[in-house]
Amino acid sequence: MARTLEGKLAIVTGASRGIGEAIATKLATIGANLVLGYTSSSSQPIVETLAKDLESKHNIKAVPIRADLGTVDGPRSLIETARSSNALLKPDGSFQIDILVNNAGVAINSKLPDITAEQFDLSYRVNVLGPLLVTQAAQPYLPHDRSGRIINLSSISSSTGFIEQTVYGGTKAALEAMTRTWARELSERCTVNAINPGPVLTEMYASNSPEFKREIKGWIDHTPLMRTRPGIDSQELVDDAKTSGGRPAYVGEIAGIVAMLVGEDAAWCTGQVVSANGGMLLSH
Repeated sequence: MARTLEGKLAIVTGASRGIGEAIATKLATIGANLVLGYTSSSSQPIVETLAKDLESKHNIKAVPIRADLGTVDGPRSLIETARSSNALLKPDGSFQIDILVNNAGVAINSKLPDITAEQFDLSYRVNVLGPLLVTQAAQPYLPHDRSGRIINLSSISSSTGFIEQTVYGGTKAALEAMTRTWARELSERCTVNAINPGPVLTEMYASNSPEFKREIKGWIDHTPLMRTRPGIDSQELVDDAKTSGGRPAYVGEIAGIVAMLVGEDAAWCTGQVVSANGGMLLSH
């Protein structure tokens, strides 16, 4: 595989599992050095193992950094810790962030009468304020030749009005609005795009309530790429599709779209919400 990101530095938040881990792995395969952002102490051994594995397999540098992006100081700490790592400096001793993937997020589903101020506060701190402060802290270290790339992980929930997602859908709509603003403000430094996955085969998706899964079955029924393929998809997913309507995306399928958007050939794409949901939501 061509190492099109050789020598570039990518910061991936929420890199300990799921989509974040898949994105970090994909970028490593094409040569990017990595900052693997994570939040909880329980994730530390997972991320440290991932870093060692990616370094040995792909001859890149991978540095795990713990920072709570739901706090005011956490995002700045993430960036400044990365800057202080000698392993991530360029040969001339400078520090540059070529790629930033704002992936970390939380999903707390509740119907309108059950939403609490605490749920709202946590969701907006992690899903909206977190990416804002990370991007703000990263801005001084972005390239000056438009070669930088920022990818924000949104969701089709920003547009579909799914039940239980007043708060989650709202956070992702806010992230998409910020994406468009940053695309203008940072245009001489980088492109800024969002992607909007639907259901993805992760722990987060598995934790959704049966009522929520019944709600989205009709959407899945009409999503072209969610139709299962016996002999290709696992028998478990094929069997589950009889009641769920189809299969979720694999994390690698989401990571592949991120990889397309951070490459040199994506230089004329900015301020967009790029479909990453198998056709569940068809953009105009």
